[in-house]
Amino acid sequence: MSGEKGMVHYRKEVKLLAVQMCLEQGKTNAETAQELGLPRGELVEQWVRRFRREGEAGFDKPIGRPRKTPLTQPAYIAHLEMENALLKKFHTELRTAMLARRNIGSSNTIEESTL
Repeated sequence: MSGEKGMVHYRKEVKLLAVQMCLEQGKTNAETAQELGLPRGELVEQWVRRFRREGEAGFDKPIGRPRKTPLTQPAYIAHLEMENALLKKFHTELRTAMLARRNIGSSNTIEESTL
């Protein structure tokens, strides 16, 4: 089974078989990888280390970053409203800065200069 980035995820049974071949049958990591059609022996080495550290339960844990939970609709709307307010504020500040750079200023500046 391929993941999004092209990584192959092996089933628990394959990992346990590889560990058994190394520990009980005395085969090397490279021999085990070759017999099981794995790309390299380092995979087997990692699986053996995990098995020694955590036992069979070590292969039950999901690997990688957990998926993000989607926001509920009210939370999503609140997020969008907050983002909209920030963008409006940023736009106002940006517009003021651009006008000041062009020496146009705001309407208050024009009123002050006419006095």
